[in-house]
Formats: sequence, structure tokens, C-alpha cells
Amino acid sequence: MLKQKPTLSRRSFTQLFGAGATLAALRPAASLAAPAHRLLSTPTAAPVRLSSNENPYGPAPAALQAMTDAFGLAWRYPDEHADALVEALAKLHGVTAERILLGNGSGEILKVAAAALTGVGRRLVLADPTFEAIARHASVNRAEVSKIPLTADYRHDLAKMRAAASDAGLIYICNPNNPTASLTPKAELRAFIAQTPPQTTVLVDEAYHHYAESSDYESVIPLVESHPNLIVARTFSKIYGMAGLRCGYCVAQPEMIERLRTQQTWDSANIMALAAARASLQDAAHVAEGRRLNSTIKQQVCAELEQMKFTYIPSNANFLMIDLRRDVRPLIKAMGARRVEVGRFFPALPTHMRVTIGTRADMQAFLTAFRQIVAS
Repeated sequence: MLKQKPTLSRRSFTQLFGAGATLAALRPAASLAAPAHRLLSTPTAAPVRLSSNENPYGPAPAALQAMTDAFGLAWRYPDEHADALVEALAKLHGVTAERILLGNGSGEILKVAAAALTGVGRRLVLADPTFEAIARHASVNRAEVSKIPLTADYRHDLAKMRAAASDAGLIYICNPNNPTASLTPKAELRAFIAQTPPQTTVLVDEAYHHYAESSDYESVIPLVESHPNLIVARTFSKIYGMAGLRCGYCVAQPEMIERLRTQQTWDSANIMALAAARASLQDAAHVAEGRRLNSTIKQQVCAELEQMKFTYIPSNANFLMIDLRRDVRPLIKAMGARRVEVGRFFPALPTHMRVTIGTRADMQAFLTAFRQIVAS
């Protein structure tokens, strides 16, 4: 079973995997262990990091063992491991292998999509706020970028996005959305995809898929089969706890996959990430426990915020957006001064603070610092 445990920056390697784990069983070489100064540091030596929507519980034990084993394969190119992961993902999603493209994190999928599908005369349409990376990539590609504000209840405004998309090469929809942790209802999204003209591609980013608990959410991967202009991106960075390893993928029809592949570096996913990702897919219990812990601790934090009379956007992810009712920038800085790192400033939501849901200890530290800054 998954245990609550702090990040590597706050505990020794042995502590990270619980008192019952044996260090030698998880790492055959000193290179995998934390540096000596970290091993000897106190729990308060590093800030509480709640700024990047990372999973504080880390990879599954099977993934850790796969990483360990992959050290002995570091001299080989990762082709066979990439093929094995593609086959596993194809089986998971009920598609053929030619409908899967791996990436160096889902971030690479966004980058190659922008390169392949946007440019001069091929606009990118996306929400504001949303995950910014693809807008930067499109701008580098000299594409015009249209940012459409979210609705009053923080859904993608699909009607306005469609109106702005007359010359769009790509429409980007992050669902659940980052940084708001909000959903766009499944029926609305399904209808939007069906009505998008074939010359415009819709990229749905499902990085936070596993955390969504609402009955009004569904993955759109099953729609790929009937929509040649649909790409669905996923990542191993969130529920699988592999943000530092960089492994992601997308599902699309074969012609689209080949179009994206032309923009990609060969062998962009490393052999350790591929091995760990494949092993992660076999540990459903780890995923379920990670979801349970995130949900339970998030509910506890929300209850505390409500007692303090603060509102927040209903969250279907592993983070919260809290409305502080004033310019949030000085408060973000004040949290950092108390060694609690929270999310960056989002201009479209200038009074909101984004905070990742960490362990219980992390969130206790957050609430202590939060009470201090809002009282000042």
C-alpha cells in the first residue's frame, strides 16, 4: 500500500519509502541515493513545496524497481522499452499501437502539436487561464494566439472558443483545467469536438484525469476513433508520481500521430522513464491509494478554509485555487518567507492562490502559514 511520505528534498531515501522498506532492495548503487547533506538534514531544512502540482507520494514500488533495473540498460537505446510501453498503453485504452505517440512528458506532446498544427495563418485558441506552455510554443512558431476567458463558473467557454477558431489550426482544452482545477462538462466537450471542422485539431490535455471525481467528467480518448482531428494527451507526472522522469503520451488516429512524429526528436523518452512508466501501469492499487489520499486531505483543507470564510474553486485535481479577495502577489511572497512555496501569480485570477495538495504534514504547514498571512 502507498504510504504518506515527504519528498526527497525533505527526507532521506530510506524514510521516503517507509520504515518497512529496505534501502538496499530499492537502490543497488549510491548514485540513486540522496546526497549526504540531504540524508543528514532535518525535516525543516527545505521549504514545503506546494507550487508545481507534484505528487508527494512518488512512484509505485514496482516503478522504483524498474528504474533500478534500468541502470543496467543505460548503454542501450530505448527502442524496445518504448515499443513495450506503447503496447501496454494501447491495451489500456483499447486502441492499436499506431494510435499512441510517446513523449518526453506530455509537455513534448504539446510542443510537437504546436509545431505541426500552428503557424502563420493557423491560430491557436485556448482558455485564459490555462496551462501556458502550448501558447509559448505556438508563439515561437509565429502563430496568432487567441485567449478566451473561462466562464463565470470556470468552464471553458466553448461557444466563444468556436467563434474564435475560424482560421485555427489548433484548439487546446485542458480538462480538468490547470490552474483552476475545474471541469468542462462532458456533454459540452463531446458536442464541441463533434462540431469542430476537420481542418482544425482539438487537443484535450488530460494530465489530471485520474484525480477527477465528478460524474460530469469523462475522458475523450474513446472519441479518437471517430474524430481524425482529435488528440488526447496524458502524462505519468501526476498520479504516477514521475514528474522528474519526464514521460507522457498522446492518443490520436495514425495519420495525426505521424504528423506529430515528424516534429519529434528520436528516442526522446529515456529508458528509465519508459521502464518505470510500464511498471506503473501494473499497480492499480498505488493509483487508487494516491487518489484516496489526495481526496481525503483536500477535503480536510477545504473544511479549514471554509471555517476561515475563504472560498475556492471546486477542485477535480490535486490542487486548489483559493480566492483571497485581494492582490495575491504579496501573499505568495509572504508564504515563501514562511518556507511554504505556493503557485505562481496568474494575471487572469489576480486574487487567487494556487496550492498543491501535499501530505497531511505539508498541508498542516500550509494552513499554519496561511493563517498567519491572512491575519496580517
